[in-house]
Amino acid sequence: MRLSKLFHRPPRPWTARRVPVNGARPRVVVVDDNHNAALALAAYLSLQAIEARAVFGGMEAFDMAHEWAPHVILMDISMPQCDGFEAACALRQDPRTAGIAIVAHTALDEAEVRRHPAGHEFDGYVQKGWPHGDLVALITALVA
Repeated sequence: MRLSKLFHRPPRPWTARRVPVNGARPRVVVVDDNHNAALALAAYLSLQAIEARAVFGGMEAFDMAHEWAPHVILMDISMPQCDGFEAACALRQDPRTAGIAIVAHTALDEAEVRRHPAGHEFDGYVQKGWPHGDLVALITALVA
């Protein structure tokens, strides 16, 4: 058994937030400054009965949240100009986007995200490189 499997536990929501989808396919925005990674993950999610769009920075995430009204945002943390913490705070402060579920999807470990003062803005966490099935399960847990 691989060492990573010994320490891996499936992600769980951090908050009680559940975003109603009212029978529609969940809408998810993938935010990552790595264009190829964002586009690939959005394509994968689209194969999982999830409507997905990719954007490449924190400010684009804020704009897309207003234009498209996603249910969930998968937010990279380490991005130039507006990092994932700043973007999550801006989304929470705007009444039009405050109810969106935000998942930290980052190479940072979970403890580091939780320690950050803005870490409480996230509704869940999935480390990059974990099985995509875990990510889909967390998205499913965050929508009602």
